[in-house]
Amino acid sequence: MPVPVAPGRLPFFGHTLPMLRKRFAFTGNLRGRGDLVEVHLGPLRTLFVASPRLTHQVLVTDAPKFHKGRMYDKFRPFVGNGLALSNGAFHLRQRRMVQPAFHRDRIAGYAATMVRATRDLVQTWRPGEVRRIEADMQGLAVTIVGEALFSTEIGRKAIDEARRSVFVIIKNGILRALSPGFVEKLPIPANREFDGAISRMRAIVHEVLESRRDDDTDHGDLLSTLLAARDSDTGRPMTDEQVFDEVVTLLTAGIETTALALAWIFHEIAANPEVERRVLAEVDEVLGGRPVTIDDVPKLTYLGQVANEVLRKYPLWLVMRRTAEEVELGGTRLAPGTEVILSPHTLHHDPRHFPDPERFDPDRWTPERAQRLPKGAFVPFGGGIHHCVGNHFALTEIAVVVATVCSRYRLVPDRPVRTRFTNAAYPSDLMMQVVPR
Repeated sequence: MPVPVAPGRLPFFGHTLPMLRKRFAFTGNLRGRGDLVEVHLGPLRTLFVASPRLTHQVLVTDAPKFHKGRMYDKFRPFVGNGLALSNGAFHLRQRRMVQPAFHRDRIAGYAATMVRATRDLVQTWRPGEVRRIEADMQGLAVTIVGEALFSTEIGRKAIDEARRSVFVIIKNGILRALSPGFVEKLPIPANREFDGAISRMRAIVHEVLESRRDDDTDHGDLLSTLLAARDSDTGRPMTDEQVFDEVVTLLTAGIETTALALAWIFHEIAANPEVERRVLAEVDEVLGGRPVTIDDVPKLTYLGQVANEVLRKYPLWLVMRRTAEEVELGGTRLAPGTEVILSPHTLHHDPRHFPDPERFDPDRWTPERAQRLPKGAFVPFGGGIHHCVGNHFALTEIAVVVATVCSRYRLVPDRPVRTRFTNAAYPSDLMMQVVPR
């Protein structure tokens, strides 16, 4: 079956420049051209998947037939072969070993860290002051993931370095992923920033691992679980390099989505008075003036709907897969090695499944309405064998942080927010006034 080609293809650069200029508009406009659309990243031919049904096939039904794609190849030499980047049997083995770090009993312990870190941040706020909320949420997300990973003193240095470097890596990484290969070799500031951040992160994480090499103590952190993990088939632990790769993966992949969601959730609560009223009423009813606990999270049902709506409206722009064998997708036969692009943002803004998609509406996520969504229409954490292992950690963190803040303060916009784009829409200059309740 012939596949239509996206408009705007340029010599040598293909669709890369129009994609980077228009971002969400470019991929959103592909939706009406078919379930599969041909897109060229420089000379590389890729297929853009525009339907939930085919997205579900790629991520879930035929997931073993796909490996992580070109975007991830660009990151692997720098951040290693952790869960976010690995494939096949190695990925499944690592996933089994990492999974215990995110069991419910462990997350209950991390929840206490989330509460304490959020209360520490809120205690620095002064009534009436104006805060840059996206910066506060980025710092808080780094603190929470960092302290969940490293409970010992040497870990503090790693957390400080993560604050400095993680968002540099994320911002510049997507530019590398979508650009022709020669671009990453150019002596431009973005490349120098990226290489420097990667080098610093590798050095400090190796220092942390060296300090824990002969330490068999369970410190109650993620690193202890990783070091204690054993392969169920061989009984062997991870190598030092495997532990390193998983730590760097958790520091990079485990921070961006949550920090982004937290910043936007406070923006949307303030921008929608009825949403704010319902969130505050639920927080007051469930908490009754006491600190939030892990047991409160499932009771904060409306807040959960608000979180889902933020994850719908502000997801990642692109993810990529590569066929590991011949696959039939939407009536088209894909040869091994074919690159496939998926867009959570395009799926989440499809008016067929999310009417008036730019409107913020947490009631989309009532059980009755949510269960009518087709498979593949909502993929904030991916799906199938590559479903994000830390999704419950992230959702718990969002609920804990928002409930803790809203139990004490309202955040009131000080000026219109600007948006900047990497592989997602980031709030920029999200200035909000701290108003005691």
